[in-house]
Amino acid sequence: MPTTIGLKLDDETRARLQRLGDTRDRSPHWLMKTAIREYLSREEHIEQERLEDEQRWRRWEETGAHLDHDSMVAWLDGLAEGAERRRLALDEQASQPAVADESGEWR
Repeated sequence: MPTTIGLKLDDETRARLQRLGDTRDRSPHWLMKTAIREYLSREEHIEQERLEDEQRWRRWEETGAHLDHDSMVAWLDGLAEGAERRRLALDEQASQPAVADESGEWR
């Protein structure tokens, strides 16, 4: 069930909404609802990506599994040439994941 939420806007923003609404033959209310929906969709997508990135990072820290550059380039080249899409196997040869020491050097 829809509910009403009050939103305080400065005069300039209110006037901009009105002008754009007049130009697009839409009400300021429609513009605000649309803007909020689009913002939420975009931000939810960004948050989902961030969570997936954290999971990938934790998996790499735990296993060291990775794709090397040459394998990735070869796979992408194959896709560009029309090769069948296939999942790349991660290189799990690293017994310990690489970590950076205090100086920033990877080991």
